[in-house]
Amino acid sequence: MKRFAGWIMASPATLAVVVFLVLPVAATISVTLGDPRGLLGPYIWYFESGFRRTVLWRTFEIAFATTAISLFVGFLTAYVVSRSPPWLKSILIVLAVFPLLTGVVVRSFAWLIVLGRNGILNNFMQWIGITDAPVTMLYTQGAVIVAMVYLFVPLMVLVLVGVLDNIPDDLIQASSSLGATPAGTFRQVILPLATPGLIVGAVLVFTASFTSYATPHLLGGDQQMVMGTFLHQRAMVAFDWAGASTIAAIMVVVTIVTVLVMTRIARRLNPMAV
Repeated sequence: MKRFAGWIMASPATLAVVVFLVLPVAATISVTLGDPRGLLGPYIWYFESGFRRTVLWRTFEIAFATTAISLFVGFLTAYVVSRSPPWLKSILIVLAVFPLLTGVVVRSFAWLIVLGRNGILNNFMQWIGITDAPVTMLYTQGAVIVAMVYLFVPLMVLVLVGVLDNIPDDLIQASSSLGATPAGTFRQVILPLATPGLIVGAVLVFTASFTSYATPHLLGGDQQMVMGTFLHQRAMVAFDWAGASTIAAIMVVVTIVTVLVMTRIARRLNPMAV
């Protein structure tokens, strides 16, 4: 009985994952497998269109840019937080997490006010004389990326602070005492030990960016359609459930491949990362 104790304890969580995650995803993908055009017919339909390929590529661009910027900003912020005194660290963590207390839609609407033609940023640029007329910033790829970075940097900071906190100060001091420069200490000590957090943060941000709907819909509109908004259009506007299932299946495959690739990268960079 002891031999199966672990399985018994894990069975409720396993059942929940199967019922609420695996079965719905399997049902969605099964819709594409029964298409009269053949097993790969729906996917050939998707990739034979230049517009649909552009939507997929644009989604990749936005997700990669969001992930790269969030990694850079989040790592710098997390490093400063982890090296701060305990009393200041608590304040900085609260400030970093504070945006997560409001909903995604609310934070996205805030960027409508900031980036609109009569928004805060346009009014400021005209006031200081940078531009004479409002600049179009909404419904561009840049607006979507900026808003997504704002959404996901707090998540990246939370992941990285815990990892950086676990790096012993003795290692950093030993590196300095042995003659390593600050850049060398960062490259040879801090960065390898922070690799697990970087990988986890990158996977979380990339998959969330790739599957995001609300922010691209509000700030990108139809001009900057991504996979999430395209899926909504096919399902709720065109009522093309087979097409929507195909888009969903492609998003699932991309997410799984991303996790596998990032795990392999983590294993190569740091064998202790996985």
